[in-house]
Amino acid sequence: MGNRLSKIYTRTGDTGTTGLGDGSRVPKDNARIEAIGAVDELNSAIGVVLAEPVPDDVAAVLTRVQHELFDLGGELSIPGYTAIDEQHINQLEKTLDDFNAELPALKEFILPGGAPSAALAHVARATCRRAERRLVKLALAEQLSPLPQRYLNRLSDLLFVLCRVLNRSAGHSDVYWRRTRAHDA
Repeated sequence: MGNRLSKIYTRTGDTGTTGLGDGSRVPKDNARIEAIGAVDELNSAIGVVLAEPVPDDVAAVLTRVQHELFDLGGELSIPGYTAIDEQHINQLEKTLDDFNAELPALKEFILPGGAPSAALAHVARATCRRAERRLVKLALAEQLSPLPQRYLNRLSDLLFVLCRVLNRSAGHSDVYWRRTRAHDA
């Protein structure tokens, strides 16, 4: 960061535009700004998960992901710049496989819930899916690398697995969807 912000407000966005990293200005409802905002929301949702007690290995992964999401926001803020590469996706896949190997096979759909950390990770997972949809929308309007979209797709899968890991770690079982619930009344 070449110039440190000594003043937080600039007033340059008061007219409904915001600056990109390349110096250009776009409307605040531009698809690129929507994607950047969705990635920022995701990063914040992961920060909320990390505010809960979580196992050290989960905390390390989520902290790494937060840094990568910040890099992704940088990529989106500078058209043509690339920060997310194939190695990031491969690392997510390996991490996902490692955590998933310790879990029992799924036989039912899982509802969001369980331990507070797991429930918050479900919120992060859903937020990740929204960020992915925003990237898809941006890619329809502008030329983008497909890697950030693949990264978010893999990250949402990892977050799903981490929800299960967090429930087990806290002594909770997954909350299974009951197909016959209408008969339970």
